[in-house]
Amino acid sequence: MYFLLSQLSLLDVGFPLVTMPKMAANFLQGESSISFEGCAAQMFFLMLLGVSEGVLLSLMSYDRYVAVCHPLRYPVLMRHQVCLLMVGTSWLLGVLVSSIQTSITLHFPYCASRNVDHFFCELPALLKLSCADTSAYELALSISGVLILLLPLSLIATSYSHVLGAVLRMHSAEARHKAFTTCSSHITVVGLFYGAAVFMYMVPGTYHSPQQDNVVSLFYSLVTPTLNPLIYSLRNREVRAALATVLGKTGFKSKRRHHGGCWHPPI
Repeated sequence: MYFLLSQLSLLDVGFPLVTMPKMAANFLQGESSISFEGCAAQMFFLMLLGVSEGVLLSLMSYDRYVAVCHPLRYPVLMRHQVCLLMVGTSWLLGVLVSSIQTSITLHFPYCASRNVDHFFCELPALLKLSCADTSAYELALSISGVLILLLPLSLIATSYSHVLGAVLRMHSAEARHKAFTTCSSHITVVGLFYGAAVFMYMVPGTYHSPQQDNVVSLFYSLVTPTLNPLIYSLRNREVRAALATVLGKTGFKSKRRHHGGCWHPPI
């Protein structure tokens, strides 16, 4: 689980690194421009990170399924080789999809306006600048987006249907609470990520405005990566214990300095 979470954290760090440095540089320099190569790079890496995270989140649902439904076999079913295969699959699919989509998008002629109505270069915003007919490609993009999103979502739904069945068969309230605690963080992160992705890539562009696209893109590229570590860490017993230890040490020093007596750690 921690190995998969480390990869999720790496992806979450990558999202702001792709967009924030250029946005900050433009703000400090008082301009709002980007080269064509820089725009292509932003689009490629954003798509790579997005697809990879979507696939990784779906594979992590299998990890939760094994943890709840087959806890005694967990070390075997989720051995290190399997985790490496999961991570490699997510990165490989991300590179494959982003390479295909970026290469097709860059082949369109952009002879009209060069003003991107967006915070950064994203595929839907860039297609609106093309002076060629992109309707067929947009339809293919919507279909591929449905497949890219529905296949991982079906794996997540299947995994959690088995988890729910296992939880309902548990007779101990403590066991049910532990199972829900194990899965709640992942379900929350999946809801945040896939909610924004479904709106952007499964809902046709005619049903949402550029302003709505900007808000949703800002949400999944900056807000969600910021919230993910908080969601996972505060629901983890070891992290809460480590945080309590740090706060306890700080409180001990403070009490000792001001009162010079014994300090009883908070419960």
